[in-house]
Amino acid sequence: MNVGVLALQGDFEAHAKVIRGLGATPREVRTPSDLEGIDGLIIPGGESTTMTLGIEREGLAVPLTDLVKSGVRTLGTCAGMIVLDREHLGLLDVTTRRNAFGRQPRSFEADLEIDGARMRAVFIRAPWVEEAGEGVEVLAEVDGHPVAVREGNILAVAFHPELADDASLHEWVLQA
Repeated sequence: MNVGVLALQGDFEAHAKVIRGLGATPREVRTPSDLEGIDGLIIPGGESTTMTLGIEREGLAVPLTDLVKSGVRTLGTCAGMIVLDREHLGLLDVTTRRNAFGRQPRSFEADLEIDGARMRAVFIRAPWVEEAGEGVEVLAEVDGHPVAVREGNILAVAFHPELADDASLHEWVLQA
């Protein structure tokens, strides 16, 4: 199985390592041609403005949108959640708030339950979901704010699963 990891900015290498450890083949995505033959997609954390500019610069917006709309399982983490929202790629029916929990010194970890499984979540300059459409399932919250949501083939989380010792969200991508 080939899993594309958007590699314009952010911690794409850590996601690739997790995917490799699960027996799949990660592929760094920097141009539209890198999306050919992709069975799953990860949009990692990083800086959402820089990522959005890179997507525009490389002509990736339409190819990414077409791929996700085709049904490919897509995981967006931290900034990836922002990139997928209504105001950016428009693939996930949510509005997000950047740096919602505060700047870097306010980073934290929390235990969450997602689909019946407990996991440790690492939040670094994390967003939260301010508004979610009817078809969006809220999977986890912190202090009453949604931090994990799913809509169809898209799973988006406000934290960094690649930094924890739990590959369950990456495994979800491989269930295509």
